[in-house]
Amino acid sequence: MKITKDIQYVGVNDHELDLFEGQYIVPNGMAYNSYVIADDKLAVMDSVEAPFSETWLKNIESAAEGRTPDYLIVQHMEPDHSSSIAAFMDHYKNAKIVASAKAFRMMVQFYGTDYPERQVVIKNGDVLDLGTHKLQFLAAPMVHWPEVMMTYDPADKVLFSADAFGKFGALDVDEEWACEARRYYFGIVGKFGQQVQNVLKKAAALDIEKICALHGPMLEAPLDEYLSLYDTWSSYRAESEGVFIAYTSVYGHTKEAVMMLAEKLKEAGVPRIEIADLARDDQAEAVEDAFRHDRLVLATTTYNNDIFPFMRTFIESLTERGYKNRKIGLIENGTWAPKAAKIMKELLEGCQGLTFAPTTVSIRSALQEESRAAIEALAREMAAPAE
Repeated sequence: MKITKDIQYVGVNDHELDLFEGQYIVPNGMAYNSYVIADDKLAVMDSVEAPFSETWLKNIESAAEGRTPDYLIVQHMEPDHSSSIAAFMDHYKNAKIVASAKAFRMMVQFYGTDYPERQVVIKNGDVLDLGTHKLQFLAAPMVHWPEVMMTYDPADKVLFSADAFGKFGALDVDEEWACEARRYYFGIVGKFGQQVQNVLKKAAALDIEKICALHGPMLEAPLDEYLSLYDTWSSYRAESEGVFIAYTSVYGHTKEAVMMLAEKLKEAGVPRIEIADLARDDQAEAVEDAFRHDRLVLATTTYNNDIFPFMRTFIESLTERGYKNRKIGLIENGTWAPKAAKIMKELLEGCQGLTFAPTTVSIRSALQEESRAAIEALAREMAAPAE
C-alpha cells in the first residue's frame, strides 16, 4: 500500500488475537503498522509482533525492490512493535538501528542486546538524512511509554505518530474510526492527557498532511476532526452532552431502578442516554462512554461490606485515568446496611471537578414508593448538563 511516492506500508494484520494487552477485546483484530521510506538511504519504520516476522520481512523485500535497508527506526519498544527487531537485524546484517537511549536500554531488557556496534542514538530535535527525506525526531515521553519518539517527514508532510492516533481493529476491516480510536485512547493512553497535550502542541507547529500511527489506518488531511477529538480526549473534556449509566445488579432490582431512571431522563429531554451492565458489557467500552459523556450515574449494590467487584474495578479504571469535570449521580441498593453510595463517593474523592447530584437514591432490596420518588428527583437533577 502506497502512502506517498516514496513511502510504502509493510505492516501486518492480526486476526488471531482475542485480547490486546491481555485485557482489551478486539473482535476485528489488530494492525501492527510498519513503513518503508525509499530514498538515497532506505529506512524501515518500526517492526511488528514476532509471530508475523516472516510476513513482515517479505513485505519489506517487496517494497525495497532489491535494495537493502540502511536503517530500522524504533519509535516505541512495546513488543507488538519491537519483537521482530532481532529477525530484522539477523536478516539485514549491515543495517543500523535508530532509537532513543531509553529505547536501547529497554531493548536489552526485552531481547538481551542493544546492538552496540550498530546503534544510532537519537534525541528530540535530531535529524536523520535519507536524501530528500530528512526525518525529524520529536520526543513524546509517556505517550504512552517513556522512550517514545515520533518522526516527522517534512518532504511528504507525514507524521509517524507511534501509538498516538491509533485504534483497535485490523486494516482489512471496514469500520468507523472514532469509536475504536476512542476506546483505544482511553484504554491505552488515557492516563497521560497532559503528555498528549504537549505532543499536540508540537504537532501544531508542523505542516502535516498524513498521520501514520502504529495501529489503525493512515489519517489524511483534512485532519481537523482527528486533532480536535484528541484535544478533547486529552484535556478530559466531555465529547457529548448526555448521561452514561453504569450499573451492576444481583437480582434485577438495581437494573429496574436504572431502567426507570433512563426512561425519566428520556422524558426530560436528555439527548443521549447510554447504559452498561458492568458484569456483562465490555469494561473498556464503559470507560470510553464515561469519558465521552458529561454526566455519569453509578448504580450498584452493597456487597461483602463493600461494593460489587465490577463497579469497584470500573471506578478504579476511571480514577487512574484522571477522570474529572463531570456531574455524578449515585444509586445504591442494600437489604440491611446499604453503604454503596458512600464507598463510591470515597473512591471518587481524588477526581477533580466532580459535582454530585443532591439526591442519592437508596434502595432497600427492591423499589418502593420512596425510592421511586428519589429516582424521579435524580432524573430532574441529571437532566441539566454539567457546568
